[in-house]
Amino acid sequence: MHEVTTGRGLSTRLALAAVVLAVVLALAALWALDGFDAMARAATAGQRWAQNEMAGGLRALKGGEAGAFWALMGVAFGYGVFHAAGPGHGKMLIGGYGLAAAVPVRRLVVIALASSLAQATTAVALVYAGVLALGWTRQQVVGLTDDTLAPLGHLAVAAVGIWLVLRGARGLRRWGRAGWGARDHAGHEHAAHDQAHHGHGHHEHAHHDHPHHGAPAAAAPAHSGHGPLHPHAPVCETCGHAHGPSLEQVAEVRSLRDALVLIAGIAVRPCSGALFLLILTWQMGVAGAGIVGTYVMGLGTALVTVGVALLAGGMRAGTLASLAGTRGFALAVPALELGAGLAVALIAGGLALAAL
Repeated sequence: MHEVTTGRGLSTRLALAAVVLAVVLALAALWALDGFDAMARAATAGQRWAQNEMAGGLRALKGGEAGAFWALMGVAFGYGVFHAAGPGHGKMLIGGYGLAAAVPVRRLVVIALASSLAQATTAVALVYAGVLALGWTRQQVVGLTDDTLAPLGHLAVAAVGIWLVLRGARGLRRWGRAGWGARDHAGHEHAAHDQAHHGHGHHEHAHHDHPHHGAPAAAAPAHSGHGPLHPHAPVCETCGHAHGPSLEQVAEVRSLRDALVLIAGIAVRPCSGALFLLILTWQMGVAGAGIVGTYVMGLGTALVTVGVALLAGGMRAGTLASLAGTRGFALAVPALELGAGLAVALIAGGLALAAL
């Protein structure tokens, strides 16, 4: 029994090491190929173009040109897309969570949309609290965002990644224990069956006489004895009462908590383009256009994060479907959670260090 347990523990550790190694190698390859810097440069160039266009659109709006408002909204939407396409945005968190957790794709899309709109709300609250209540300048608002909220946002995302890693590691431990527990249980049943079978062979006549002497009542405990061997019974096997919530209740609470954590992790760091737009429109006396443009910008970021959510949900479903009915299915679920969480934690941690 000790050798069996040791072997299962070894396989669990090997699976854990394989997941960690695969994630680290993938990130190292991306880093070596200048993937992060290339994405950052492309996104920054797009944002710079959009900022220049927004400045021109604001001058046209202030001058009363026809169609200037809708042109400004279009540029704001484009800025949101460029901003979300760069590294370090909510798409990393949404994508990692979509790969890691068993979340319906529709719910993941709602979380992605809500987080983008919450991020826009943070920008509006920060600018108008700073400008109106505290009398801050544009430099002070942007400085707070870049120096404090940016690294804080990356650290929040990294914390969610670590949380996913811990959940995945616990799942791997449960997989290791349950695997050998089920095998051990099957061995006991097989031994009991063999013993009963040999007993019947030696007492065949007595066995056939049992039904005629009321033996079915005595045989009932033997069948009921199989009940305690099933570990997923919804009630306590001793007293017959439930001592905790059902799996469905736990999943419902956890999904709501997870959604709030994801939204908060993304919303804590407002979009720099939204701050730029809000401050300029306030200074030019067209604050309403700035607020509307900020939420349109949020819809632009949501376009990317929703796409990532759909992609992540499809990848997870495809991976698990390809393993359905195999021995690797039960291992794939915690492995996906651990691997995705590790990738999120490493990338966000690197971005946090770069922002400090």
